[in-house]
Amino acid sequence: MSHTERERAKLLNRMKRIRGQMDTIERTLGTDGHDCADVLMLLAAVRGGVNGLMAEVLEDHIRLHLLQDGHAPMTPDLGEELIDLVRAYLK
Repeated sequence: MSHTERERAKLLNRMKRIRGQMDTIERTLGTDGHDCADVLMLLAAVRGGVNGLMAEVLEDHIRLHLLQDGHAPMTPDLGEELIDLVRAYLK
């Protein structure tokens, strides 16, 4: 992956947020009498974070590797449709 420094920093920040959410889940599960509803909400937040990260990496991959000049097996419009499809699937 050939991401710019700004894009790389953005992806790493997403990972740090996800890691923080996972740490919170671990701490919550380690307590007596944890609330299952709270844990489920935390898990949903992690799932959303991972899906968002996956969508971002897939989108970058499509734009940077599948749609580059000379290497484009698809048109830019088809690439954008693919990005929309992936984003809809990951919601």
